[in-house]
Amino acid sequence: MLSQLFTQNIAVIEKVQVTFEKGLNVFTGETGAGKSIVIDAINAVLGNRTSRELVRTGAPKALVTALFEEIGDETKEQLLSLGFEPEEDGSLLLSREISSDGKTSCKIGGRPATVSILREVAQSLINIHGQHDSQSLLQPEQHLGYIDQFGKTAALLKEYRLEYAYYAELQRKLHQLRTDEREKAQRMDLLSYQINEISAAALLPGEEEDLQTAKKKMQNSAKIVEALHVTHDLLQGAEESDGILSMLDQAQEQIQILEAYYPQLKSDRILDIRYELEEVEETLRDALSDAEMDPAELDRIEERLDLIFRLKRKYGGSVEEILNFADQAQQELDSITHAEELQSKLEKEESQSKERLMGLAKRLSEKRKAAAQLFEKQVCAELAFLDMPSVRFFVHSETDKPDETGVDRMEFYISTNPGEPPKPIGKIASGGELSRIMLSLKNVIAEGDRVGTLIFDEVDTGVSGRAAQKIGRKLKQASSGRQIICVTHLAQVAAFADTHLLIAKTVQDGRTFTTVQALPQEERVRELARIMGGESITPTVLASARELILQAKENENGR
Repeated sequence: MLSQLFTQNIAVIEKVQVTFEKGLNVFTGETGAGKSIVIDAINAVLGNRTSRELVRTGAPKALVTALFEEIGDETKEQLLSLGFEPEEDGSLLLSREISSDGKTSCKIGGRPATVSILREVAQSLINIHGQHDSQSLLQPEQHLGYIDQFGKTAALLKEYRLEYAYYAELQRKLHQLRTDEREKAQRMDLLSYQINEISAAALLPGEEEDLQTAKKKMQNSAKIVEALHVTHDLLQGAEESDGILSMLDQAQEQIQILEAYYPQLKSDRILDIRYELEEVEETLRDALSDAEMDPAELDRIEERLDLIFRLKRKYGGSVEEILNFADQAQQELDSITHAEELQSKLEKEESQSKERLMGLAKRLSEKRKAAAQLFEKQVCAELAFLDMPSVRFFVHSETDKPDETGVDRMEFYISTNPGEPPKPIGKIASGGELSRIMLSLKNVIAEGDRVGTLIFDEVDTGVSGRAAQKIGRKLKQASSGRQIICVTHLAQVAAFADTHLLIAKTVQDGRTFTTVQALPQEERVRELARIMGGESITPTVLASARELILQAKENENGR
């Protein structure tokens, strides 16, 4: 369960710590006091989408931490699978920091985590029903999800979706193969021409760079030959002068004489240098023999470079890209050439995939229909308790061609009066009825869940009187097996609270501040009286508030 929530610099909340207890925790407060902001803070620490607008004006960042106690085995296993160690005492601390520039950071048990991991862990901790959730009842495409959640079809649905994705890909490939024969023939002609043109060029990887180097060398051959001759003459010598090699021989002879008097002089060192220079001289001699320019060779190089340039304009920015283009074109040509063989193979695979797909769809459909029957009965029982005994709830089911959800199309229908035919829920249900129907759905689904905390954000919108009292009683009953946190504006619901939390706002020095405090008994009475009577809190209204709390206690004891 959620034990503590610490919120700092979230909208109008500067710093608030809220302690939750087991059972039914109820938030009340005047409109605009910040009840929705507390829910926004909880959503943020659970990894849901948020924005920098949530950060209090003027603050560099916002922080939300949530301490959970007595976490279940499912959460512990999930933490371990994600690489996080649960605390030995069964507690878990989640935190999220949101900067004013929109950046966010998350931690699980003090260790850094991603938002997606935080959201994944939170799914087994808290289930939130917000005001907007009732609107999903007006969207028939959302109804199948409730049946899947109730019927626990997730594993089977995942298997079906994998097969459906494979089947859809086979259909896409077959459609591509079955395109117009004339179009395929034109494509084959184009591919053959492109492949032959590139093949005839006999390109080699790195060829363009080698040709550019050779061209540059040939264009500068005169300068190169002159430099080679000068360097060679310096080493080997010319007709009227000795070269470096000859002078080194003379130097070695003289050092050999001096070695007897100067041991530090080594003639071998001169000899080593001479050997190295001899190798250089040989290299120069070889280069001179190859340095003569052949004009025909230069023409051949330029023609080759021109061919590469023209091919690059068509097929890619380099020789490597041109060759890759040819490979891909050949693969496409092969696939078209062998299309009949491939088509036959794919048709066989498609048939087998469809058989598997429809088998999974049938199993999924049977499981959904069985779940829908039980779902109808349980929702009707919940509605009867919530003062809607005449409303009958139905799950209308049809079979359609397969898509990623299966072959089932399910929509919620209701009949509001005996003898009236059922109609789509969105066409005849009022706002108050939608709230109670949604509460019924949530209660039915929650009975099979192991989530420790349920949060209801103004689930009582559009109801009053006896129906409101029934909602309060239902929330109280649901809290016997798990923690319930409820934001309400009805005294009849708040009267059932085990822990009553008041959200209030004040203005100091032109800034708005929100506070949250747990109310003792007498303060609870005054808050209920405020909700019931507005600004005028008379002794009669106070007495009515006390009576409401007493009735809630009696209903609880008599359940």
